Amino acid sequence: MPIRAKYVHTNLIARDWKKLVRFYVEVFGCAAKGPERDMFGAWLDEVTSIRGAHLKGVHLRLPGYEDDGPTLEIFSYDELIESDLPAANQCGFAHIAFAVEDVDEALHAVIAAGGGVVGKVATTEVHGVGKLRVVYARDPEDNIVELQRWT
Repeated sequence: MPIRAKYVHTNLIARDWKKLVRFYVEVFGCAAKGPERDMFGAWLDEVTSIRGAHLKGVHLRLPGYEDDGPTLEIFSYDELIESDLPAANQCGFAHIAFAVEDVDEALHAVIAAGGGVVGKVATTEVHGVGKLRVVYARDPEDNIVELQRWT
């Protein structure tokens, strides 16, 4: 039997959390929820297994949800470990997805705000579900963002 659970947030570690927050606010209409966080101490060292851990950031309310909905938590640690450019087929969390009215327009907004493109815009019919127009893009720190429209 599954435990009782409620999805609350997804964490994104940024090189520059303020810049990435601006991107998600300006492009997708996310809004800050709660105060800016500045966390450190023995408890954080224990949770993360990182000695001297210190992180700052904020939670963003995701579009389409009320104030008690899940958030996107964007934080930066004082010390970061760089990784390779995320790939769509890389193990682990792959992307964040947003339903949009116009995929092409949303892609242009992502690019204008400092993001980029992973692949090309594609359209397909998914049997029993509907027509999907979709593209994978990148935020300014190269995280993959899916832009989708179902009809």
